[in-house]
Amino acid sequence: MRLLPRQEKFFEFFNAHAGHILEAASLLLEGVRAGNSHLPEYAERIKQIEDQADRIIHELVIKLSRTFITPLDPEDIHRLSTALDDVIDGIEDCAHRLAAHGLDPIPPAALRLCELVHESAVQIQKAVRALEKDGEVNEHWIEINRLENEADHIYREAVAELLRHQTDVILLIKQKELFEYLEETMDRTEDVADVLQNVVVKNS
Repeated sequence: MRLLPRQEKFFEFFNAHAGHILEAASLLLEGVRAGNSHLPEYAERIKQIEDQADRIIHELVIKLSRTFITPLDPEDIHRLSTALDDVIDGIEDCAHRLAAHGLDPIPPAALRLCELVHESAVQIQKAVRALEKDGEVNEHWIEINRLENEADHIYREAVAELLRHQTDVILLIKQKELFEYLEETMDRTEDVADVLQNVVVKNS
């Protein structure tokens, strides 16, 4: 019997933040598909979403400091919120780099990496929803790990191709940096998966 009420609002924060991640990832992919001339507009829209996500994290931290009984271990709430925030920060960074570098056309490997970021964002949202409802989280973090492994392969191949064939040093630097930012963002989605896995194991 629970003598004190457990604060469930944290799941509202997580769901809202995961929704912002998916919205930002969708805009990133849409912007890349639209082409170079449209990217500054998309980057600005993603920045606005990232600002909204930051406000959610701020509210969550305040709530965590004032709540006695939480639905998850407070340390896990902090780790998950930090991991989620790192993902949307990574998406915003990628959008900024794309807009700043002015690559035309967008490299096919960059497009595929943006697709993987979006697919991972879908899985993150599903996983957070499942966590709230004590549903099946495992299939989602497993899929995120698979997507990250694919991103690693694409990144390595893209960089190797650049070093073999790109003779324009400035263009090489721009493309390599973009690939690195996208791959790092995929690493951050895997960090979310790792936190979710640990939470499930701890609470099973």
